[in-house]
Amino acid sequence: MPDIDGLHLDEATIEDFRADGAVAVRGVATPDEVASLRAGIERNLAEPGPLFGVASPDDDTGRFVEDFCNWDRIPEYGAFVRHSRGAAIAGHLMGAQEVRLHHDHMLVKEPGTRQRTPWHQDQPYYNIDGTQTCSMWLVLDPVDRGSTLTFVAGSHRGPWLMPRTFLSEQAKWFPEGSLADLPDVDGDLARDPAAHRILGWPLEPGDAVFFSMLTLHAAGGVEGPSRRRAFSVRYVGDDVRHAPRRWRTSPEFEGLHDELPAGAPLDHPRFPVLWRRKRLGVSG
Repeated sequence: MPDIDGLHLDEATIEDFRADGAVAVRGVATPDEVASLRAGIERNLAEPGPLFGVASPDDDTGRFVEDFCNWDRIPEYGAFVRHSRGAAIAGHLMGAQEVRLHHDHMLVKEPGTRQRTPWHQDQPYYNIDGTQTCSMWLVLDPVDRGSTLTFVAGSHRGPWLMPRTFLSEQAKWFPEGSLADLPDVDGDLARDPAAHRILGWPLEPGDAVFFSMLTLHAAGGVEGPSRRRAFSVRYVGDDVRHAPRRWRTSPEFEGLHDELPAGAPLDHPRFPVLWRRKRLGVSG
């Protein structure tokens, strides 16, 4: 049972991650880290980065915003990315010898946001190939079962599914018809509640879900006066390679195709190593 700076990651959780593609881990962030990330998000909202976007329609009663790749300009993000337990947890879950950052992702749903996050996989939006991938979605507010991330258990085994824009459902990444379309998960469940095994957990500040970048997932809106602030870190392991696309990925890493060949490991300053397994025992 790995001990990661006082957090015990049991073997059952590791097995569940590999079988189901998603697990909840409690108490990943300390209260001080939660407070720091909250301050970082307020800084981020006041000083949006070039990839900042609004993911809800104009007529939504709330607002869903996100931003990417700010770890090197927002100190609260950078400190958490480099020093939190997240990378070590991801390394054990993936069975990796080394864990690199792929990117960070801020997501905020303001009170009353109706916009759901539709069913999707993450990896088809990205510039990478490989199986050792892990996203950490860490919450900074209490999140009930209706607003949390939910997952289709086992969907990380594939296939890759067509990535589309959340609001207009356009195929702006892979050409139309080149990947299978997403299943109608909600329709399937309405017809047969046993059609898919759905995973989801209420979460408290500092809790996180860890999931494969191919696990099919979605989230609800935010009802009432609550706010849903989340900070994601996308981690990659040993077998992940650079896969330049002919289209703009989300997020985009401008100029990377000139600096890192196709098929190369992500050995680049944009993707720092965050954790390595010790030769004897494991690091925590």
